[in-house]
Amino acid sequence: MYVKDYRDVPSEPGGADGLTIRWVINASQGATTFAMRVLELEPGKVSPLHQHDNEHEAFVLEGQGEVESGNSSKTINEGSVVFIPGRETHQFRNTGKNTLRFIDVVTFPIIMPK
Repeated sequence: MYVKDYRDVPSEPGGADGLTIRWVINASQGATTFAMRVLELEPGKVSPLHQHDNEHEAFVLEGQGEVESGNSSKTINEGSVVFIPGRETHQFRNTGKNTLRFIDVVTFPIIMPK
């Protein structure tokens, strides 16, 4: 068993200005199927538009924003859940005045976009 406060896990740059990632559960803790991340996106910032082979799921902890996929955009806020199939182009945008913080779960193997 592994239990830790996510805030004790160091954050690292998330590949875009104003985006950080905390890899709170991954292979280092013995996970073999999924990795869990906590992402934080500053107000007015946007994650890179990208796609990858992995599906992933997100749960919004706080803040408000939009998730864009293909030609559509959906509003997200505290309590929203998001499913993004593998190979679907997507990005997150913070449209609020506070940090957009969400849990993101991805399947192994983790293949990050270039």
